[in-house]
Amino acid sequence: MTANSSFSEGELRKIITQQVLHGLTSPVPPLTRRDVRVPGVPRKVISVIGMRRTGKSTFLWQVLGDRLAAGVGREGLLYFSFDDERLGGMTLADLSIVLEEYYRLHPEWRDRRRATLFLDEIQLVEGWERFVRRILDSEKVDVFVSGSSARLLSREVATSLRGRAMEALVHPFSFREFLRHVGREPDHPLDRLVKAARSALAHDLETYLREGGFPEAIGADVRDRSDLLGGFVDVTLLRDILERHSVGQPQVVRWMTRQLLGNAAGLFSINKFFNDLKSAGVRIAKDTLHDYLGYLEDAFLVRTLSIATDSERRRMVNPRKVYPIDPGLIPLFDRSGRANLGHALETCVALELERRGAQLSYLRTKDGYEVDFLAWYPGQGSELIQVCTAVDSSATLEREVRALQAAAIEHPRASLHLVVLHQPMRAAVPSKIHVHSAVEWLLGSASDRKGQVRK
Repeated sequence: MTANSSFSEGELRKIITQQVLHGLTSPVPPLTRRDVRVPGVPRKVISVIGMRRTGKSTFLWQVLGDRLAAGVGREGLLYFSFDDERLGGMTLADLSIVLEEYYRLHPEWRDRRRATLFLDEIQLVEGWERFVRRILDSEKVDVFVSGSSARLLSREVATSLRGRAMEALVHPFSFREFLRHVGREPDHPLDRLVKAARSALAHDLETYLREGGFPEAIGADVRDRSDLLGGFVDVTLLRDILERHSVGQPQVVRWMTRQLLGNAAGLFSINKFFNDLKSAGVRIAKDTLHDYLGYLEDAFLVRTLSIATDSERRRMVNPRKVYPIDPGLIPLFDRSGRANLGHALETCVALELERRGAQLSYLRTKDGYEVDFLAWYPGQGSELIQVCTAVDSSATLEREVRALQAAAIEHPRASLHLVVLHQPMRAAVPSKIHVHSAVEWLLGSASDRKGQVRK
């Protein structure tokens, strides 16, 4: 007996053969195209990672479809899902059967042509990393892996594959992907759209800021969307944090999660949280709280930014800015009753900058002015970015401009940007500051702004 105790080795091989045939013949399913970057370094496993329910398995099919369109024969593209109850208990030794059956069906590919294996939910097989390392060294294959478990998080993949892995991070839909999903992605530059089309995009953005970009939640009514998203958070907490890390004080993790997600774009201090718990009679070590925050980040539930500084001590003692992985999570935990479009917009800008490959921090100047983002693109320069819903008064505009100008003194090589939700007012702005409507900025890309990113 090998995998499932109710199957003989011959029966298991038959099931695997069926799965191989299915994975070689199934058509690419209908999907919304994602703008996820796939690393181009050869001889590396591509680990497709991200929070649960963001579309990682679908993205594997997109990559398969792209290779098919590029001329790779369908027989050289194997999608194999281990999420089949008949494969329960499959062992490391059984993984070799997958490869054997594939090459038995298509021996002409072995050592002659480069096949691609898409191994979905492979983390269900204990020791899968050793199998992947071996076939990278011994076979002519490219390998993509993905899964919904914390066991396939980036840190663990990098460690277990000993430097042989690179990652493709799948977020919930960006604003452009959201528009694509609902069939309203603009096919012309914004300055060539009629006024009605631009107004429709502005309306779509406010919808996106309220509802977010989890694929299954788009178009759902308020109650169903809340139930769906709340379920995603609960499963992530249970499977990827509490169970995975054997958390000793699960209620503290839940309190931390509510505080983080209920204060999107706000500052979070471990020291303050520790003191609040102490006042409530909860005893816990600060190092444990740092671990808990790390678990939430590793599970892609939140993203955090440190203050911009060369001092490691200052970085450690200052609060971190916190953003949920999707703006749709904000209404679940924000009890203020307000729409909080400003926090949602800042969250979207943070996530978009991460998609574009920026290294992020927030900035507080010597004079006490705060700028939302210092974004540095390796080899391309840096940007200082301020985000607000509107600059409909001279006082608001002056405050935002003053913060950027103060920050520019400390970072003179960074370009300056103001991203505004509502159409920027016609007011005098210093020429060095680029004012963008949020729609324009979110539908652009880092490459679109090369002339604005100083090197």
